[in-house]
Amino acid sequence: MAKGIMYIDGQRVPFDGEPNVLSVIRKAGIEMPTFCYYSDLSVYGACRMCVVEDERGKIDTSCSMQPRDGLKIRTNTARLLKHRRMILELMLASHNCNCAICEKSGSCHLQELALQFGVRRVRFADNREVGAFDDSSPAVVRDPSKCILCGDCVRVCEESIGMGIIDFAKRGYNMQVMPAFGRKLSETNCISCGQCSAVCPTGAITVYNQIGPAWRAIHDPSKRVVVQIAPAVRVAVGEAFGLGQGANVLYQLVSALKCMGVDEVYDTIFGADLTTIEESNEFLQRVKNGGPFPMFTSCCPAWVKYLENENPKYLRNISTCKSPMEMFGALVKQKYKEKDAEDGRTTFHIALMPCTAKKMEAARPQFKDENGNPDVDLVLTTQEVIDMIKESGIQLGEMEYESPDLPFGLGSGSAMIYGTTGGVAEAVARHCLPDKSKNTLRELEFSPLRGEDSIREATLQVGDLEVRIAVVHGLINAQKLLKEIEEGRAMYHLIEVMTCVGGCVGGAGQPYGRKAIKDQRREGLYQADRSAPFKRAEYNPGATSLLESMDEHTKHHLLHVSYLDN
Repeated sequence: MAKGIMYIDGQRVPFDGEPNVLSVIRKAGIEMPTFCYYSDLSVYGACRMCVVEDERGKIDTSCSMQPRDGLKIRTNTARLLKHRRMILELMLASHNCNCAICEKSGSCHLQELALQFGVRRVRFADNREVGAFDDSSPAVVRDPSKCILCGDCVRVCEESIGMGIIDFAKRGYNMQVMPAFGRKLSETNCISCGQCSAVCPTGAITVYNQIGPAWRAIHDPSKRVVVQIAPAVRVAVGEAFGLGQGANVLYQLVSALKCMGVDEVYDTIFGADLTTIEESNEFLQRVKNGGPFPMFTSCCPAWVKYLENENPKYLRNISTCKSPMEMFGALVKQKYKEKDAEDGRTTFHIALMPCTAKKMEAARPQFKDENGNPDVDLVLTTQEVIDMIKESGIQLGEMEYESPDLPFGLGSGSAMIYGTTGGVAEAVARHCLPDKSKNTLRELEFSPLRGEDSIREATLQVGDLEVRIAVVHGLINAQKLLKEIEEGRAMYHLIEVMTCVGGCVGGAGQPYGRKAIKDQRREGLYQADRSAPFKRAEYNPGATSLLESMDEHTKHHLLHVSYLDN
């Protein structure tokens, strides 16, 4: 890796392995404006906002420049400022500037930079052809009138997810970003991961907003509103209220929800403990029966949707266990069934999730009762919950601490780490390994089950069998792993797959954050695990007693599902 000294605006800045000049500039404490640059995606260089000027007056994009020893550049000359203002004005000219009612207003990067650079008027008319508004997806909404052609959604769908659902179409002035042949998202093999909305800097692609239905349910006296909170949500909500990255604000969030009018608030980690126990038992049964292997975890709905669309032969390899959200949803509806009849009310179940694909999962026919009623009536993302709290005028940091309600408010440390890559596999390992000592937990903590590598492998001894486990995050990496398995170059007994890079902490429903912020969220979950009163799912008294009270038929009906022939 290159090492040396650069001079940025006269400031001497050392570099050591930075991938481009832009990274060195940020290292120097200067936040360069960008629309199309993401460190975990390829360099595109389309927006031209990050241009710099060298000592000879040459202008170039810093994202595509290689650092070199002795290089002298300036980041804020008169030419550069004029250049950036002109780019912003042209973008605004071809952008629907109805900002007051835009879904992204207040967090729109174009709006932010226009204010930063003092662009107050637009001299050019917008005569371009605009595609149709598309709200057919259960996860995201496309508004082509707000697209600035940065290409971020195209690259994340291709390079991180490996789907290529959307791309550039047409040429020149009429260029647009859209699915092939102008189809709606619902007509494609989109898996609803929502990562396109996470990287979109404007309101061109946003999360499907269900705040209105949530408020209507909360304000309806005939409805008992019951909420569950996923692990990754609690370590991201606080960022919007100045409480720090990765801070666990579960107890303030419970208090805020009660203040907003929610009747009962439970913790999804209870459902995660049920998933761990049932999934571990299923895995041990497969070990006993000799397969089928590999067994894939079933918690990520985008992963399940991908196999349905692209590789249905692997559907039999997915665990039959429902995701924690759906297990919990089924239990909640079962719990309040008799009470609803007595009270003349209807239980309305809302799940707070970091994931847009959970909206799609909740609407699946497999998770509805015989009358067509869903186990989870509504899924709100972390960002939607933040907006609702702000709308209520609640200052989250000033809320009193309040614990989730019982009996579903308690969970293990292993359930807490479901929100990060490797967490589900580690939870299953904790349950399956016969040694329940602290030393085993410490060994798992330093095993390849944890880490940042896209594909990680671990080998554990379970009885007489040496179990091979793989952990993969980023769907494109899962596709690579499947290819290795099909070619006979790899064999695993258990594979955990999370579609989003970093796992649920990097879900598209979370407030957008760079890798460092996702790392802090992950550490927040590991800290919650370390401080948990018990570390393994089987030590959750509520979960174990509930499972013991169920007959096999009830257990199968409430906790298991099949994706075959659906």
